[in-house]
Amino acid sequence: MALESSRLDADLGRRMLGYGRGGRMLIEKDKAEIMSGLRNKRTIGSPIAMIIKNWDNSIDDMPSISKARPGHADLAGALKYNDPDIRNILERASARETAARVAVGACAKILLSEFDVDIQSHVVSIGTVRVDTIGMDFYKIRTLAEGSDLRCIDAKKASLMKKEIDKAAKAGDSLGGIVEIIVRGVVPGLGTHVQWDRRLDGRLAADLMGIPAVKGVEVGAGFDLAGRRGSHAHDEIRYDKRNGFHRTTNNAGGLEGGMTNGENIVLRLAMKPIATLTKPLRSVDIISKKPARAQVERADTCAVPACGVVAEAVVAVEIANAMIEKFGGDSLAEMKRNFAGYIAQMKRF
Repeated sequence: MALESSRLDADLGRRMLGYGRGGRMLIEKDKAEIMSGLRNKRTIGSPIAMIIKNWDNSIDDMPSISKARPGHADLAGALKYNDPDIRNILERASARETAARVAVGACAKILLSEFDVDIQSHVVSIGTVRVDTIGMDFYKIRTLAEGSDLRCIDAKKASLMKKEIDKAAKAGDSLGGIVEIIVRGVVPGLGTHVQWDRRLDGRLAADLMGIPAVKGVEVGAGFDLAGRRGSHAHDEIRYDKRNGFHRTTNNAGGLEGGMTNGENIVLRLAMKPIATLTKPLRSVDIISKKPARAQVERADTCAVPACGVVAEAVVAVEIANAMIEKFGGDSLAEMKRNFAGYIAQMKRF
């Protein structure tokens, strides 16, 4: 497979952007240097190793920390590993590690593009400000989201979101929100219903929940379906020669019985507010055991747009895994032959 590091750097750059980001983005200029796995910019089957350099200072020079932050891994990690220096916990628990996942996800996106599968994220809400995207075309969402520093398709709502972020920053607080991820062009039948841990919806949910600060995931209409009758929850099936089997609605979010059904995969994640506050909450010093204000580290006021880019990456990896699982092959050409045979089989069905 052809692989250009510039494709990886483009997504790493998207991850660093977004209104509400903090000073860290001024000192971290992410670029992926591919160390192995390529010859003449094509993969050769050996592991693709990449290095993404961080800032110039050494972690050894960073001060010890004993004041745990509510909402972070600090206290639970210190207790688990019997380590009184929270620095050792917070540096590994930091969302900084998502840079690696974004780089790997960019590789997965390149593979998926060979099969006309495309992935896009956009911000649905920040704080109490929410956007409605029902019925909007995938590519229109892409154009509007990529043109916004909040990855928001509605300029008026984006302006209100910025005001909320500014208020939170002034108050020494932080804001979370909701991100939607859409996967276009996925064929029916990825994943399976035959084994619980191979269900694609479960695998995608686990990947998204594995992103730091994510506290909830829904597929399609998600939690809203719980309040509907079945007649208003399920997507009626249609058929015509041009489109084959298809739906006119997509409440299922493109996933039924743990498998893709041919419609767009639609996923949403809820990101809690960043745990580090410039006006910190009450806590305890784990050394002295006395009341203290939580540690203040360099952090963002709002990182919801960046979370969307990370979510694209983890979804891309899982969809790519499902594609390889379904179509196999020892080369891209062989995988494409298997894919073409499956498409022909569905047309004959």
